[in-house]
Amino acid sequence: MNPILSNALIILFMVFLLALSLKSAISHFKGEGSCCGGGSGIRLIKPQKFDNVIAEKTMTIEGMVCENCAGRVHNALNSIEGISAKVNRSKGQAVIKFGQPVDDEKIIRSVTDLGYKVTEMT
Repeated sequence: MNPILSNALIILFMVFLLALSLKSAISHFKGEGSCCGGGSGIRLIKPQKFDNVIAEKTMTIEGMVCENCAGRVHNALNSIEGISAKVNRSKGQAVIKFGQPVDDEKIIRSVTDLGYKVTEMT
């Protein structure tokens, strides 16, 4: 094989690999990667609907670096009977609505057991 053609093919292959790496890195830094295991296509638990919301609290969470992280927190919170939560990864917060009394410690533990840090709950 012609040495010029061989070199051109190798360079073309390297450019292709670089493009794939950049695409993955960009989505990771935008928080769209699947850095915490699984794919970013995590199936979210549907939040509960309440006829009467008795309270609302905001939880500040550290350590959510991607949408997979936010999805894990979303599912953990929404699996607790009596609460409905919306998680915002970019703000590092979860807004929790209560349909019945639920102990704050139970809610905090559901997040910390995943490896995230709850810094505030107001």
